[in-house]
Amino acid sequence: MVPPPADRTKRPPRTSVWLDADGARGRRAEGGRRAEPAERERGALDRDRITATSVRLLDDEGLAKFSMRRLAAELDVTAMSVYWYVDTKDDLLELAIDAVFGELELPAPDAPGGDWRDDLRALAVAYRSLLVRHPWVSPLMGDFLNIGPHAMAFARCVHRIVAHTGVPPHGQTGAMSAVFQFVYGFGTIEGHFKRRCESAGMTQDEYYQQAMATIGGRPELARTFAEATEMMVARGGDTVEEMRERDFDFALRLLVAGIEAMRDDPAGRRPRN
Repeated sequence: MVPPPADRTKRPPRTSVWLDADGARGRRAEGGRRAEPAERERGALDRDRITATSVRLLDDEGLAKFSMRRLAAELDVTAMSVYWYVDTKDDLLELAIDAVFGELELPAPDAPGGDWRDDLRALAVAYRSLLVRHPWVSPLMGDFLNIGPHAMAFARCVHRIVAHTGVPPHGQTGAMSAVFQFVYGFGTIEGHFKRRCESAGMTQDEYYQQAMATIGGRPELARTFAEATEMMVARGGDTVEEMRERDFDFALRLLVAGIEAMRDDPAGRRPRN
């Protein structure tokens, strides 16, 4: 039986815009099936501007409201003109993620007199700040390979710092996961909490006080509420931000201490079967 001819109009699924030069250029690579933007729009558009506007819209309005039509309206062009520069919405989201990674100021771990502890802390603080500024990033990171130039520069910086800790090679990925998965979770929750407070028209402290008052008024939660209150008093801080800073600082110091302990523990240098 003769198989049907292949449909050459269908493209194989793309794992990343960074692995497909045609995708990075947009519909222009598909034989000109899309009309070029009007002359007015060509002068007003380029991929960097489209990406920067996407980041701003995602910051202001969130991921749920983001669409190519909304982006085109913000740029004052047609949606077809946007597709001349990016192939799909997913490609654009991938470009936007990499763009925000470009905001990070990466420490130079090879600098003379540098200390890996300071470098690790600086990078962890910067990564947390990125996740809080751009709360739409964290839900998307698992959807893409994140191999754009800025994301890869961040990854290489993490690798170099962890290599300088003295942790043996078999433990370095675990050390990276311990620190940066913690920061990912901390920054994700913080960013979404701040966005929730903004949506409710409340400060973080107002939202927190209202929540605690509600919980405190539930008899079945009285014991849990009392225990939580004791812990919060013990850690100190008059505001949500102060309490959060204390938690982040202590947790990060705890992780650094753990890395030092595993580095210096001979038993930790032998991989388990």
